[in-house]
Amino acid sequence: MAKTGLKRRMIEQFHHPRGVGGRVAGFVMAHRSSNRRRNIWVVELLDIQPEDRVLEVGFGPGIALGELAARATRGRVYGVDHSAVMVGRASRRNRAAADRIELIHASVERLPSFGEPLDAVLAVNSSGFWPDPPQRLRELRGLLRPGGRIALASQPRCPGANRDTTTRAAGELQDLLAKAGFTELRVETLDLDPPVACVIGVTPR
Repeated sequence: MAKTGLKRRMIEQFHHPRGVGGRVAGFVMAHRSSNRRRNIWVVELLDIQPEDRVLEVGFGPGIALGELAARATRGRVYGVDHSAVMVGRASRRNRAAADRIELIHASVERLPSFGEPLDAVLAVNSSGFWPDPPQRLRELRGLLRPGGRIALASQPRCPGANRDTTTRAAGELQDLLAKAGFTELRVETLDLDPPVACVIGVTPR
């Protein structure tokens, strides 16, 4: 019983890192090879241009943020995360690009204003924890310019996850994006264990 409770608390730290346990979870996320590979891969799929304005929702330790800033050299990178621990970690990790990255401690259901429309949005292994995902995606679509891109990625972490689990996750992400009004949907897969699915959508022009 005690071991089960401890395991549950550790899993919760990966969903919402807090305190000492959250710092441990952040260290694991930052140094796990599969996390790094999937974040870099998703950024590559979005084809970020030098002047793009990009938002990552649920940036964790900030792996993708650095990759985004390296591509949006004349643009702006925003990050929103509900964990103050992750905001601190990601800020330290991306200190060299602090002039182009703005990190905000906020939940996805309380997104701030970003001024001008965004060119791209991404969320890696976080959309499954959002309250009312279809509504959140409609709100994100409203922040994007016509023709703006969104990428939702999922690498299932449930016990026994395999290629079939990833295929089902991809289908669920496709359905969510379609219901939220995104078009030109396509699915990409990264061959990890288990595989990562990324669904790319476009706001109607």
